[in-house]
Amino acid sequence: MRVWDEAVRVPGTRFAVGLDPLVGLVPGLGDALGALVAGSVLFAALRAGVPAAVAVRMLLNIALDASVGAIPVAGDLFDAGFRANARNVTLLEHWLADPAHAARGSRVALAAVAVAALALLAALAYGLVWIGRAVLRLLA
Repeated sequence: MRVWDEAVRVPGTRFAVGLDPLVGLVPGLGDALGALVAGSVLFAALRAGVPAAVAVRMLLNIALDASVGAIPVAGDLFDAGFRANARNVTLLEHWLADPAHAARGSRVALAAVAVAALALLAALAYGLVWIGRAVLRLLA
């Protein structure tokens, strides 16, 4: 899996790049292949018996990587830095080393994502109401 995210170290830096951003350059097919490879890590984790919180966190990493990675050029740069596969392997390794701590950490991370998503939805709703009122004032 490291080959997919960290195959080659960029000379003179601590940064490494793998096959994911390179394959992602092929529109559609590259990101689909990346999601399939990432899914293999999730499948292995599920077979190992990771709890739902860890599995959902891994799935969110894959979804974020695939959705942002689908954006031409910017998505490939995101893929190079986000490294969903390495994140998921690390989550699995942490769960194998200390299951209770990893599960608790994943529940906290998922709660933070849920709060952030609700805050974003509230901000969008507020913005839509504000725009709607502005339009109504212009029409009146």
